[in-house]
Amino acid sequence: MNKENIDEKELKDTQQSTESDDNAAEMGDTPDNLDEIKEGVESKSEQNDQAEASETEKKLLRLEDELAESKDKYLRLYSEFENFRRRTAKEKLEMVQTANEDLMQALIPIIDDFERAEKSFEDEKTDLEAAKEGVQLIYNKFKKVLEQKGLKAMEGKEGMDFDPEFHEAITQIPAPKKNLKGKVVDVVEKGYMLKEKVIRYAKVVIGN
Repeated sequence: MNKENIDEKELKDTQQSTESDDNAAEMGDTPDNLDEIKEGVESKSEQNDQAEASETEKKLLRLEDELAESKDKYLRLYSEFENFRRRTAKEKLEMVQTANEDLMQALIPIIDDFERAEKSFEDEKTDLEAAKEGVQLIYNKFKKVLEQKGLKAMEGKEGMDFDPEFHEAITQIPAPKKNLKGKVVDVVEKGYMLKEKVIRYAKVVIGN
């Protein structure tokens, strides 16, 4: 074997040895890289879990705050409603108890007039005609007060059509005239209305 062949062989052996060392080095580094990658993945996963847990906790705290706020609003509204209900009930009771207060105040002066008239009748020197005139004035005053409060007498006269919405037939008699058959012959007692409501039906006699 000549010198050139020996040099080529040594060169090949050297290259093979170098490649073997490089491969061995690469194979030796692989386990260390896998551990680092694994640790990195685990660390990132833990960070993600912590971030998700933190976000969930924030949402939970926000929901708790909203629930507390809603509960507070509900309690305030309930308290206001209870106060309104009690106040309304009290006002309604007072209204029922004093419903006729205005009417009573309007009637008191008329009572005073009647008392003065009564005293005047005790005096033998009282002019009877003047006393009658005084009573008529009191009556007119009394009637005016009632009308101002919405009371009005129903119109009732002979020959009217009988209307069950306003009349109460207390009896029937033979009609004195043919044109009075089924009509009102006589009004025994006036009917009255308060505003537009009938509070007393007129008692009438009907011809048959």
